[in-house]
Amino acid sequence: MAAVMRYRTAGYNGYSIEYSPFFENRIACASAANFGIVGNGRLWVLGLGAGPEGIDVEKVYDTQDGLFDCAWSEVHENQIVTSSGDGSIKLWDVTLPDFPVRNWSEHTREVFAVKWNLVKKDTFISGSWDQTIKLWNPEVPQSLTTWQEHTHCIYQTAWSPTSGDIFASASGDHTLKVWDVRQPRSVQTVRAHNAEILALDWNKYHPNTLVTGSVDHSVKVWDLRFPDREAMVLLGHDYAVRRVKCSPHSGNIIASASYDMTMRIWDTAMGGNRLAHVHDQHTEFVLGVDMSMFFEGQVATCAWDEQINVIQIPGLSMKH
Repeated sequence: MAAVMRYRTAGYNGYSIEYSPFFENRIACASAANFGIVGNGRLWVLGLGAGPEGIDVEKVYDTQDGLFDCAWSEVHENQIVTSSGDGSIKLWDVTLPDFPVRNWSEHTREVFAVKWNLVKKDTFISGSWDQTIKLWNPEVPQSLTTWQEHTHCIYQTAWSPTSGDIFASASGDHTLKVWDVRQPRSVQTVRAHNAEILALDWNKYHPNTLVTGSVDHSVKVWDLRFPDREAMVLLGHDYAVRRVKCSPHSGNIIASASYDMTMRIWDTAMGGNRLAHVHDQHTEFVLGVDMSMFFEGQVATCAWDEQINVIQIPGLSMKH
């Protein structure tokens, strides 16, 4: 039985959750009031191992519109970037109160994805419902580059874990695209699903392997060297897959979060049924999931039920 710590994000519905790359017991959650349809947003910075439920608030920041994603800086341990329903992107410093240290407002629609460069660490990318992807440097007041090639909302972006110039994007136009920041156009396009693609992540151990999740309920594993068909299809979710995350400890462990109110752990090294664990303790859509870099088997989720769950999954083979 997995042990669970819980925290209630009262009045706010969780959209995205991410572990700090610097502090083993710190997580951040991007959330929105009224399910993100209308109203404010709140960024939660939480400490694990404190408080009566094992999770305690370190900081909250309120915004005028819902927050849909967050990404910790890979350079400054106290900085985090958020993306919002009003098209804005904000950089926060958790040592400072109330207000962001920088605000960008170039996107014209909801920004559903922000991801920090894992290799060069000095830039991040955003993906928006305005069908554009933008490259940013936190020290620069305007975007460095804009790409517009997708023909529908961009739901997720992901940096290559091995190249500081390569990233990928997933869109409602059914495609996964790979980009090089030095090029004006995408370098590869994969028609990955016959439905909107809501989720995307890059395998930390296999540089050519990406994972997608779709409205079609499936999680797919792709090898970019053989893009004509998926390397693997993981079936089990009953509704759309909203987010996928590859393990920082193992090349074969994948987490997925879904509108079916579950978070699932998959082990692609297993034969037959590759489903290793189901977390079904949320009572609404699960939109955020992340895995701890510091504690093997520890997974955090956030959902529309105003709950953050931190789950310690025993017996999960997390080794590469």
